[in-house]
Amino acid sequence: MHTYIRSAAFAVLLGSVAVVAQADTLLIDRREAGEASPHPGRGELMDKVEAQFGPPLHRVGPVGDPPITRWVYDGYTVYFEHSHVITTVVNKAHADEQGPKPVD
Repeated sequence: MHTYIRSAAFAVLLGSVAVVAQADTLLIDRREAGEASPHPGRGELMDKVEAQFGPPLHRVGPVGDPPITRWVYDGYTVYFEHSHVITTVVNKAHADEQGPKPVD
């Protein structure tokens, strides 16, 4: 009986290891690998971002209070509070990657 329980526990553990081996690509791994790629920095103004990186593919906002505006570029999204960059987020490359969903 003890051998059966140990065998069953080992099979469950082995199955868990197999699931981990098939893990999805993490967005943070791709972001860290491409850290040298240029992107807008915190505090930059909208007009400077557009002058340096060109017009965005898509603009969303402003929404909420304080107003948050989102500009979607190929590969990343820039978030503004009023007219200043508050953060830049890398977009998902494909549906299996773990991270923010791409904008349709």
